[in-house]
Amino acid sequence: MTEKTRILNQRFESTRKYTFGVVVLSQGKRLDDLNRGFQTLLAQKGVELDIVCVGNGWEPGGIPAGVKKLALPENLGIPAGRNAGVPHVDGEFLFFLDDDAWLPDDTTLMRMAQLMRTKPKIGLVQPRVEEPGGPEAPKRWIPRLKKGEADHSSNVFSVWEGAVCMQRKAFDECGGWPAPFWYAHEGIELAWRVWDVGYTVWYMGDVSVAHPVIDPRRHDEYFYMNARNRVWLARRNLPWPFNWAYVGSWTVMQCLKWANKPEQLKPWFTGWKEGWRLDPWSEDEEPRKLSGRGVLRMSRHGRPPII
Repeated sequence: MTEKTRILNQRFESTRKYTFGVVVLSQGKRLDDLNRGFQTLLAQKGVELDIVCVGNGWEPGGIPAGVKKLALPENLGIPAGRNAGVPHVDGEFLFFLDDDAWLPDDTTLMRMAQLMRTKPKIGLVQPRVEEPGGPEAPKRWIPRLKKGEADHSSNVFSVWEGAVCMQRKAFDECGGWPAPFWYAHEGIELAWRVWDVGYTVWYMGDVSVAHPVIDPRRHDEYFYMNARNRVWLARRNLPWPFNWAYVGSWTVMQCLKWANKPEQLKPWFTGWKEGWRLDPWSEDEEPRKLSGRGVLRMSRHGRPPII
């Protein structure tokens, strides 16, 4: 490619519109937060948005005009609810936003789209997460084993699910969110699947999304889902014996971490056992493991999916 052609291509890319399909999932229990998120979406510059509010067992109401409404007759869980909204929006890019998150900057979507246009091999972007004016953001919001600084960008192999931007074609090729998970660890499988179909997953530390700092460990269900879905993650994606190695490494880690917290280990092991007993696929879903090529790509970029 000549320098003149490169410059012309860059000028052409700069004039193309960034079109987004935006899916916001809610049960209608925090309308003030939900509408704050919508207002920050509608204030975004340099993008065209097609937004749907998916009511997970809720008939959406009291939201801005121009936002589409999709009422699901029952709560399908978080991953399946997000998937349900995708066919109802158009756009080159997809953006998923939790109903208690918002965008503190009006160029957030444009900057993530610019990155994926410039580097089309990036299929998914997770921005930095923080609560403006609130307590320090927890390290779990940085999806790296070696956390480092929150504003440092890098390839990652899992994502915080509350604000995720994707090329729509990457979403379609990877199969979307793992519908049976309900909640917990769906961001790991989504990232793995994006890597598997030939894209990379990028943590964009210089762009932020806002979310209140909340401790997720509020009840036994959290520990149950955490363990069940960890087993399901291995069973859905990894061949034997790698699935056993993956679950084994996490079992050892949790036992060491919570050795003095039997009240947490008990529901965790209940979920662990259910993860092996229950099938992690929906009735209309064909089981599909990660390809050898995908595993090698992840390993070459620093994270073999067995630890």
